[in-house]
Amino acid sequence: MTVGKDVSGLFTDVLNCAQTGNIELKKLVYLYLINYAKSQPELTLLAVNTFVKDANDRNPLIRALAVRTMGCIRVDRITEYLCEPLGRALRDDDPYVRKTAAVCVAKLYDIAPELVQERGFIETLHDLISDSNPSVVANGVAALSEIAETSGRDVMKISASVLQKLLAALNECTEWGQVFILDSLAKYVPGDAREAEGIIERVTPRLQHANSAVVMSAVKVILSYMDVMAAGGGANAENIRALTRKLAPPLVTLLNSEPEIQYVALRNINLIVQKRPSILENEIKVFFCKYNDPIYVKMEKLEIIIKLVSEKNIDQVLLELKEYATEVDVDFVRKSVSAIGRCAVKLERAAERCIGVLLELIQTKVNYVVQESVIVIKDIFRRYPNRYESIIATLCDNLDTLDEPQAKASMIWIIGEYAERIDNADELLETFLETFEEEDPTVQLQLLTATVKCFLKNPEETQDMVQRVLDLATEESDNPDLRDRGFIYWRLLSTDPEAAKLVVLGDKPVIEDDTFRLEPNLLNVLVGQIATLSSIYHKPPEAFVVRAKRSPTSDVMGMDDDEEDIEGEEEDYEDENDVNNGGGGGGGDLLDMGGLSVNDNTPSSANDGGMSDLFGGGGGAAAAPEARMSKVCTPEKSGGIELWAGFRQVGGAVKLELDIRNISSNVPVSNLAIQLNKNAFGFSPGSQQVICNPPVPMGGSGKQTVELVNNPNMLVQVPAGQPASPQIQVAVKNMATGLVFYFAANFAFEALFSSDGALERTAFIESWKSIDDQKELFSTVSDLPPSSTDIDQVAAKFQGYNIFLIARRPVPNAVGQEVAYFSMKTTTGMIFMAELTFKQGVNAAKVCLKTENIAYGVQAKVALETLLRSP
Repeated sequence: MTVGKDVSGLFTDVLNCAQTGNIELKKLVYLYLINYAKSQPELTLLAVNTFVKDANDRNPLIRALAVRTMGCIRVDRITEYLCEPLGRALRDDDPYVRKTAAVCVAKLYDIAPELVQERGFIETLHDLISDSNPSVVANGVAALSEIAETSGRDVMKISASVLQKLLAALNECTEWGQVFILDSLAKYVPGDAREAEGIIERVTPRLQHANSAVVMSAVKVILSYMDVMAAGGGANAENIRALTRKLAPPLVTLLNSEPEIQYVALRNINLIVQKRPSILENEIKVFFCKYNDPIYVKMEKLEIIIKLVSEKNIDQVLLELKEYATEVDVDFVRKSVSAIGRCAVKLERAAERCIGVLLELIQTKVNYVVQESVIVIKDIFRRYPNRYESIIATLCDNLDTLDEPQAKASMIWIIGEYAERIDNADELLETFLETFEEEDPTVQLQLLTATVKCFLKNPEETQDMVQRVLDLATEESDNPDLRDRGFIYWRLLSTDPEAAKLVVLGDKPVIEDDTFRLEPNLLNVLVGQIATLSSIYHKPPEAFVVRAKRSPTSDVMGMDDDEEDIEGEEEDYEDENDVNNGGGGGGGDLLDMGGLSVNDNTPSSANDGGMSDLFGGGGGAAAAPEARMSKVCTPEKSGGIELWAGFRQVGGAVKLELDIRNISSNVPVSNLAIQLNKNAFGFSPGSQQVICNPPVPMGGSGKQTVELVNNPNMLVQVPAGQPASPQIQVAVKNMATGLVFYFAANFAFEALFSSDGALERTAFIESWKSIDDQKELFSTVSDLPPSSTDIDQVAAKFQGYNIFLIARRPVPNAVGQEVAYFSMKTTTGMIFMAELTFKQGVNAAKVCLKTENIAYGVQAKVALETLLRSP
């Protein structure tokens, strides 16, 4: 089991071992049950008696083990048996059982939140915060925090008395218990600066903890409360300065850890120095790169160096960056050269020294160093116009080394912007124009603009050149941006050269220093998320987490092959005798064909042979996906006719496709009458006459199409708690022979999806979060064809069925796994949202579907599974 082998076939044998008195063996049995319960839900119920018995065992370890196992088995039918043992465990005399039960409440909330509320388990968790055992307190806080995150409601509700109990438990519980408590304290808003200072005093010793998670959580609390103290006025300024000094050593200590922890710490420090640069303003040396630092650590250190650089330490920093520019790692060298330019943009007084260092680096003639230097010097010119143009001659001497688009574009911008100061500016541009058609679009756009600038500044000598560039841009190029800009310049120059000068040569805004580029509101959110993934991605949670929580029955981090058993997921075709007996449910049986006459010759607008829509019908049918046909009638029961049927959507209309094969009937099939029984989709035929033109002789075949329309009188109400039946029951009368026969076909639900089903990303996220988790359906689809394991190919296939890709993202910490999100909407207005999880090299996918119309959710999920399995 632990090496990936399927041993579910031993379920009953392992289950028999659950009665053992050996606790080690019992642990293994319970672990097995947790793994395979969802694939054997019925058999798992046989273990309930053992769980209940063990929950009353004299040994607290066995009591806790039983409750933990019941909480981890995500089978709905187990939950009703869990509540009583869980209630006793929450009041157990042994603290180990109580702390285990506290976590179990959070697990139960995932499965059945209404049970947790009905049984008062949340109130019991609040009582556990007052427990005498600190581990129980910590687990109670952890459970309440998880429930709050899941439900979106503040169930923690820290009062003054609860606050003191949390602070008391902080000194005695485990390190991960401390993390939970500190995270809860970070969300608490102190009443005033004095209360904030008191809490900080109790939290400060955690800064010396050996666990980096505890340290970062403590830093988060202190930073949050420092804002409260700052709001109290200048009286707290000295206290804030003292706290600032205390925060620096623990952050510096984190940089002595393993590279992975260093990187996480650096990403968090990056946020901290943007919020409060004074904390580490005197510690810039600890961020200088070591020769053996991994590249990802070096890159992050450079970012922090740029944020901490000041006029006091710029000389030190420039020496360090100049040294980095001689390293062997090209990416690191480029980043170092770029850092020198960013220092110049940030510090006006140090700009000249930075430019001096860049010129020294250019003299090295190292290709990538020169190119990166040109790029950053362009930014310096834009930051400080008309101040450092004396170095242009040095840049022009190095034109031959430029071969990257961004460097070329930067140099061309400099030539065009300062053409009046460069004697041979037109000749320099001519060297680039020789390869205009092969250049990158960025370079072409800059060449066009620079040439027009040269013409406006020196029209006599550059008229031929600008004419040639405009011809290339407007007549030879396929790039619409380049063509549009070329036409704009052409019209400006031909109609009003003075206006062209105002537009092209006008003053440009000075670029700003973007060192502290995060918006203050976003920065505050991210600081509040320190020690979480948000602080590493530098994005708020909603930007990369589509759903607030994972479903209890779907583990996207793994790609096991267990199939989810959902009752009513697929229904077999029913026997024709059942149809005759009115098996479709609902009111009267509408399949009595006696009232139809051959004289009822209403033209069939849905018939393929008709000419009602000469242009629209044919084109739509060609583009629409083909229907999945299945044999629904045999010749023995339908007068020698074999009938195949399927459903699809054409031009927004749902069609019933019929393939009529005359196997043994001497009478050609020329005219059929068709009627539907009441069904879960409210379908009825748009016309009851199906004209076969030409008639289908014996041994021949013909295809016909019947348009299905929505008729409220034909709708069968789906019983509460039951999935909608996919079955469409049909009666057919051969008007030539008078024979009536019946068939039942399962409706292809994808034929109901409309072309306006693509939700906006924000609307998708809001809808997903607003739908109760009880309205989720899950399954694992295995044995997929190769085309269904690639998200791009799946999205293209789904698009043809009006199933739209909304977003995709890799699964964090799971190499090769990716999640895609799709939305679909039926022609009747029902919205379905799906999450598909794929793993590289595995021909399977996990499907999670969410909808308010849960009765039809099974059919939507089956449609996705069927399309995934199709080649």
